Amino acid sequence: MKEKRQLLDHCTGMQHIGIPTDDMEKTCAFYTELGFEKAFETVIHGSQKVVFLRFQDITLECYEGEPVKKAGAVDHIAVNCRDVEAAYALAVEKGYPIVSDGIEQLPFWENGVRFFTMEGPNREKIELNQYL
Repeated sequence: MKEKRQLLDHCTGMQHIGIPTDDMEKTCAFYTELGFEKAFETVIHGSQKVVFLRFQDITLECYEGEPVKKAGAVDHIAVNCRDVEAAYALAVEKGYPIVSDGIEQLPFWENGVRFFTMEGPNREKIELNQYL
């Protein structure tokens, strides 16, 4: 009997939740007041600020963008992936809707990350993200 392969077989758990903001200072102040601490911050694409805030096992990726400003404003959930290449190949094989430009890379953390994003049945974005 053939074993059923699942995409999350290549993953280890939750990595972060992505939240766009049009006021980074206010967003960071709010989450810091709750008890989150800045874990990493950078600028991408020349001027877009990105701040990762962490509280125990929860990491938020707050980035400058256009927030929805209503319930459902979380942009994406990211899952920590051991092998983004294998996960991507399986996602394509299973026909999951990929909404990123294939496997992408960003200069986050010490060595960067590689990731791809797919869309769920409610148009939610799921990012499979591998630390390098």
